[in-house]
Amino acid sequence: MIYGITAIVGRPNVGKSTVFNRIIGERKSIVEDTPGVTRDRIYGKAEWLTKEFRVIDTGGIQIENQPFKEEIEMQVEIAIEEADSIVFVVNGRDGLTKDDEYIAKMLRKSQKPVILVVNKIDDLQFMDAIYEFYALGLGDPIALSGTHGIGIGDMLDKIVESFPKNIRNEYEGMTRFCLIGRPNVGKSSLVNAILNQDRVIVSNVEGTTRDAIDTPFKREGKEYVVVDTAGIRKRGKVYENVEKYSVMRAMSAIERCDVVLVVIDGESGIRDQDKHVAGYAHEAGKGVILIYNKWDTVDKDENSTVSIEKKLRNEFVYLSYAPILFVSALTKQRIHQILPLIDMVHDYSLLRIQTNVLNEVILDAQLMTPPPTHNGKRLRIYYCSQVAVAPPTFVLFVNDPELLHFSYKRFLENKLREAFDFTGTTLRIIAREKTQ
Repeated sequence: MIYGITAIVGRPNVGKSTVFNRIIGERKSIVEDTPGVTRDRIYGKAEWLTKEFRVIDTGGIQIENQPFKEEIEMQVEIAIEEADSIVFVVNGRDGLTKDDEYIAKMLRKSQKPVILVVNKIDDLQFMDAIYEFYALGLGDPIALSGTHGIGIGDMLDKIVESFPKNIRNEYEGMTRFCLIGRPNVGKSSLVNAILNQDRVIVSNVEGTTRDAIDTPFKREGKEYVVVDTAGIRKRGKVYENVEKYSVMRAMSAIERCDVVLVVIDGESGIRDQDKHVAGYAHEAGKGVILIYNKWDTVDKDENSTVSIEKKLRNEFVYLSYAPILFVSALTKQRIHQILPLIDMVHDYSLLRIQTNVLNEVILDAQLMTPPPTHNGKRLRIYYCSQVAVAPPTFVLFVNDPELLHFSYKRFLENKLREAFDFTGTTLRIIAREKTQ
């Protein structure tokens, strides 16, 4: 469960990205070593005191051709809008600046919890530097060294304390799905086609959808919630043509969903941004379906479906498990197939395998292809256990986790997929050392 989202803001060169890296620690994305994923470090997952949360790194966002003041305002406004709490990083070596005061004024207006951290306090001789930051009116500053890790625990305590105390899910028991993709790929039109009514404003101007719209509905006795991901709300100096901000908004919807529909524009084809947002859905462990929209506008022959599907598989290598559906929101072509496909993917993401059957598959895989040796040592897998669903997560108890190479992990995943139907869902395989 994700307990909340925190955003890191501050003027340039105060160490925001260093603090971000400290917060997410050694947690590496599961798509990092997989070819075909375009990603940057603006969003990460962290865990503290058994609570998982998301972190937005505004330091990873570069706004070109914008004056400095507008860049800061853009970052802070989007962070205020998206996050449950905000980590405000200042530079203790530089002292209090006009830009710090400007950001603090914006944050005070937000009414959101703000954790003020004074970075670059690498030695006790700099501790006195934190006192002048009381003038910002944001409470007690935390002395921090992002480089050396000083004060990180105190900051994480404050972050976890800042999240909403009562997390409730008003749509418990319903199948939740969202549509993500670039602006103007037809997400709102698809929502309307699925609902069979105009519940979402549709326009061919990019960024029409202003808010994430949760729409519960029933179909053939089943209850669903569809979340239409919003564009960026244009408040003050927030510019909608900054694509990286749309990724943040998509992540908020992904967290609340069971199944993610990655919508691709059949007219303009696959773009890097499509792979970007799809990578986050994969990383979040959600069920994934690739929706190739505007199929009515594509010049087709008898080989079009096969050739486009092949191209999709080449571009989305890490989503080899995701089903592909060619649809048209305008003509309603194959729209009726979307909900049954969502049901199927959701069911597979909740699949549990009996331990004895699971271990038979793992044993057969090892007999067929023994683990390779590394520095004269060979991986030994003693047994396997499924520890979670959504996504299905398997723990391998081994002699040395470092010996499980990602290529052999991928081999085992393929064998699990051959033995059991996990269409549309990520599989996670974790190696742990077997203790006596």
